[in-house]
Amino acid sequence: MTEDYELLDSGDGRKLERFGAYVLARPCSQALWRPSLPEADWRRADASFDRTDGNRWHGRANLPKEWRIATAGITFKLGGTDFGHLGIFPEQRAQWRWIRERAQGARVLNLFAYSGGSTLAAALGGAEVCHLDASKGMVEWARENAALNGLADRPIRWIVDDAHKFMKRELRRARRYDAIILDPPTFGRGAGGEMYKIERDLAETLSLVKDLLSDTPRFVLFSSHTPGLSQVVAGNILSQLFPSARLEAGEMLLEGRGLPCPSGIFCRAIF
Repeated sequence: MTEDYELLDSGDGRKLERFGAYVLARPCSQALWRPSLPEADWRRADASFDRTDGNRWHGRANLPKEWRIATAGITFKLGGTDFGHLGIFPEQRAQWRWIRERAQGARVLNLFAYSGGSTLAAALGGAEVCHLDASKGMVEWARENAALNGLADRPIRWIVDDAHKFMKRELRRARRYDAIILDPPTFGRGAGGEMYKIERDLAETLSLVKDLLSDTPRFVLFSSHTPGLSQVVAGNILSQLFPSARLEAGEMLLEGRGLPCPSGIFCRAIF
């Protein structure tokens, strides 16, 4: 299997990563240790991004407008954004593999779905998927990724909407899902300008998720990049919502050469 992503090093609040033919240095707030590679190796990166004086790329002209990589059995279109993102969160690779193994025949809802990694994993595993994000541009990006993976004709609904509004409509329509995936933002805006704050809105989000599960649920997969939201917190919340489910929780890690780099948490409720 082609693997075009690699963590090369991390430390001093940064991470050095290879995305196909291009090496990038970007911030990583939890990398409080010392880098393993000499600074000269970091300076050879094709481009870097920092937030020292606002969001800034250095060497962005060295990158193409877009390029493709394959990781975890999925092909992605990448491109540098003004916030330093590329259209992929490779710390989710273990979750994508897990989803693909358990998706056969399921009806899956992917909320806050970004560029579609979990959607593509579920579709590749044989699921019927509903992909929802508040950003029209990101939904189009995800549709391009689906086409790159030969999934353009698979049963995937592409929805641009506010997550809560959409879930409430699905409840009124009596639509239910066997598996629900969500990675809510710390702060975000809905398709109509609605404001989402995770500390305020997560309880309602997960209550709607619970109500949307079918009579034969498979799993709920919750992940988060919010600082301070630990796997214990996530586990406590899901254990109260789904007392009969088996829970699996942990840190999402960037792994490769050198030390593993924590990049958020996950918690899975398995029925």
